[in-house]
Amino acid sequence: MAAKEAEVKQKDAEKEAFYSSRKELFQRSREWERQSTALRERLQSSEERRHRNEMQVEKYSTECRHYEERLALQGLTRQEAMAERRAGSLKELQQHVESYQQRIAALGTINPAAAEAYEAAQKQHVFYEQQCADLREAQGNLQTVVQDIDTAMAKQFTQAFTAVRQHFQTIFARLFGGGTAELVLTDKKQVLQAGVEIFICPPGKKQQPLTLLSGGERSLTVIALLLAFSAYRPAPFCVFDEVDAALDEANVERIAKYLKNYSGQTQFIVITHRRKTMEAATVLQGVTMEEKGVSRLVTVKVAEIMEEGT
Repeated sequence: MAAKEAEVKQKDAEKEAFYSSRKELFQRSREWERQSTALRERLQSSEERRHRNEMQVEKYSTECRHYEERLALQGLTRQEAMAERRAGSLKELQQHVESYQQRIAALGTINPAAAEAYEAAQKQHVFYEQQCADLREAQGNLQTVVQDIDTAMAKQFTQAFTAVRQHFQTIFARLFGGGTAELVLTDKKQVLQAGVEIFICPPGKKQQPLTLLSGGERSLTVIALLLAFSAYRPAPFCVFDEVDAALDEANVERIAKYLKNYSGQTQFIVITHRRKTMEAATVLQGVTMEEKGVSRLVTVKVAEIMEEGT
């Protein structure tokens, strides 16, 4: 009985090993079939690629023969063409060719007289260049002349300003009966662009700008400045119109005495209503109306009246 059971177990083990081996063989068979299918597909794909490559090679061979024939018509061999080959791909070269073709088309129709027109334009360009060179040279000469004129003007102005300032100081002291006056340039380096400031120190007062003086003091200062100009460059005659209107009697008398002393160099024509000024005059002229609507000019020579009085 025990032997029978052992035989049955052995048969079962052999059966199980058989099925296991069969299953393994089946799986191996399916794997080989799958690999075989993949190899067949790869083989077919390789055959298709080979066929396409053969067709492409044939196409390129045909194109090469065609281009070699075109090169032969131009007198070039393949080796010579390769030696003159430019860098870049064929697509880039085609883009360059298209760009040049567009630029040529944009030029329009060909002008047969372009060479003559270019020569005329070249001559005109040379002429204008010469003109520009002449203008630049003239500009440099003018700038030199302007600098020389500015230098001479600055020198003359400085001399004139110094002389006028001295006359102004002297005349101011005589008209005010003392005190000091000063003309000052705002920029001593650029005298032609500088302004002029007037500082006044009347007798018994501190120095101050012209704008801080009283009306009478400003009028007398301006008169002194005008007389300083006249003293620097005397004129045959000078007209004063009511310059003494804002002055008191003492200052009017000082101006009248100064004008009388200075009248030997310049003839002063003074329009005034002040008695002190009229007393210093040598000739008086006025307008009177003896009859209504009839004006008459009256002239009185003071010197002759004084001689008759003596």
